[in-house]
Amino acid sequence: MAASVAALGQLFAVAVASNRGARYTTYAASLAVQKMEQLRGLTYGFDALALPITDVSTNTAVYPANPTGGTGLSASPSGALTTNTAGYVDFIDQYGKQIGSGSTSIPTGTVYTRRWSIEPLPTNPNNTILVQVIVTRFRNQSVGVLSTGRSPDEARLVSIKTRKAQ
Repeated sequence: MAASVAALGQLFAVAVASNRGARYTTYAASLAVQKMEQLRGLTYGFDALALPITDVSTNTAVYPANPTGGTGLSASPSGALTTNTAGYVDFIDQYGKQIGSGSTSIPTGTVYTRRWSIEPLPTNPNNTILVQVIVTRFRNQSVGVLSTGRSPDEARLVSIKTRKAQ
């Protein structure tokens, strides 16, 4: 009987740890979806004269997004997904509130770091971009640098956006 109770205790501890990890992963995925939708909502199309137009000024690193002072859908520097890059990172507190201003300094109270990159697709660089968002719990990071391996409470989304007529 004692052995059974001990085994059930261990099983309970494993279940609690698994549920906690699932909660963090689900929350990270929700934060990634939120940023992806914001980026996909920016203008990337053609105007009335069939000239390409791209939003390159909306500041999506602050909430609410400002129509000026940001990077919009400008191509990100290499490494934007692995290091905190101004204009391509924001910081989230335990309540899901964006507390960072898009700078590379990590504010107090950060629980999640959300990074994104915009890259022209090599096969059609003028009309197609690759948008990536990665959300990681802050405790899984060394000083602002993401490890190359995927942690269990991390979320990554990838999407392709093409120009369309307005």
